[in-house]
Amino acid sequence: MLRYDNYINGEWVPPLTCCYTQNINPATGEVFGEAAQSGREDVDRAVAAAKRAQKEWRLVPAPERAEILYEVARILKEKKEHLAQILTSEMGKVIAEARGEVQEAIDMAYYMAGEGRRLFGDTVPSELRNKFAMSVRVPVGIAGLITPWNFPIAIASWKSLPALVAGNAVVWKPATETPFMAAEFAKVYEEAGLPKGLLNVVFGSGAAVGNALVEHPEVDIISFTGSNEVGKAINGLAGSLLKRTSLEMGGKNAVTVLEDADIDLAVDGIVWSAFGTAGQRCTACSRIIVHKAVKEELEEKLLARVKALKMGNGLDETVDVGPVINKGSLERIHGYVQKGIDEGAKLLCGGEILSEGNLSGGHYYAPTLFTDVSPEMAIAREEIFGPVTSIIPVGSFEEAVEVNNSVEFGLSSSIFTKDVNKVFTAMRDFDTGIVYVNAGTTGAEIHLPFGGTKGTGNGHRDSGVAALDVYTEWKSVYVDFSGTLQRAQIDNK
Repeated sequence: MLRYDNYINGEWVPPLTCCYTQNINPATGEVFGEAAQSGREDVDRAVAAAKRAQKEWRLVPAPERAEILYEVARILKEKKEHLAQILTSEMGKVIAEARGEVQEAIDMAYYMAGEGRRLFGDTVPSELRNKFAMSVRVPVGIAGLITPWNFPIAIASWKSLPALVAGNAVVWKPATETPFMAAEFAKVYEEAGLPKGLLNVVFGSGAAVGNALVEHPEVDIISFTGSNEVGKAINGLAGSLLKRTSLEMGGKNAVTVLEDADIDLAVDGIVWSAFGTAGQRCTACSRIIVHKAVKEELEEKLLARVKALKMGNGLDETVDVGPVINKGSLERIHGYVQKGIDEGAKLLCGGEILSEGNLSGGHYYAPTLFTDVSPEMAIAREEIFGPVTSIIPVGSFEEAVEVNNSVEFGLSSSIFTKDVNKVFTAMRDFDTGIVYVNAGTTGAEIHLPFGGTKGTGNGHRDSGVAALDVYTEWKSVYVDFSGTLQRAQIDNK
């Protein structure tokens, strides 16, 4: 049985609490290891190591820092299949998706390594003669990262790689459900030659480790991906400490299918978006807004596809949908399904916990499809985070836009249509951070910003160049070479 301790100052050290928790395979219910359950003192040790290391790291030229990220990419590529197998065993997603997630981390490592030779600032003309004006990026200091279990290496790469290339040190609290992927990622950094203390991993609960990170006076920024409830609590506490936060907190994403859409293509997009990762994506398609003129055709084709999905252990290459993460998720998902039925939605398929045959011992929920759902129902408004999606009929494009924007979240949206005018109107009017045209709601690429509006986040973004704004401060510099004291216009007129 594997056991993972904390990774602090380049060493694997047991938690000062002397406590551990079991790591369980959601596909089988089997225990295949344990990981540290740490406390505030462990966070203190990690932050102290990060502070010492960052003092030197910030002085290393960014292109030199980037060389380590290139090595991270190389090692990840070399270990891709090994990491994917661990990811599926620990989190449950099917192996093809696990390979794709590791590839995302590889891509992000290469991309952020390239930013080591950019990290652009600005030069602008001064309003005075013989004076030079510019702005440069400088590291924030120590970044506290709190990451979820559904993308245990991809999201960790979105956060840790830009933080490090920008000259920061990292203290990372991974999700308690996926400690082994975090440990394996830390080993990659270690093998790549990252100096000691720049990446520290502290395993433990949000209440113990997460709160300690947020409250620690030496942690300069908190980057969090998780639930809206927890994100709001973090933002409130961090705000009272004048601490920067970057929050990504979920979604209630919709695919809109208009009367001129390619229905077969729309079905492909919906199935992948709604049931990939067993619906456990913040970008998952949880609503299908369909024009009444094509509702019957879409419903018939979609139902046939959903019923044909094969469930099982994600290590089986033929499986389409794996387990959800744990028993608590099963119960929450089933509670929403019951609420949908009680509110009058029509259940077309699914709606049950599966535990027989090869699914015995795992946490499986049948892919579930509702129809005749109204926008006011709980299943149309609240994030379920499971393999459940709902068909909402509308009578016009304008109504579709209104329904799309009616929820508290604003992460991802999609539209299927051949009408270019409606495409551009949707691009403008869908109130989400991500918009897809003739594709599902999932599949963001690492070189564009990832995040959303309204209850999804607080304005910052992961991925792309925008991620550098999270982990850097702007410093304005003025160089006067006139040899005299020149007063700027604000002091002179």
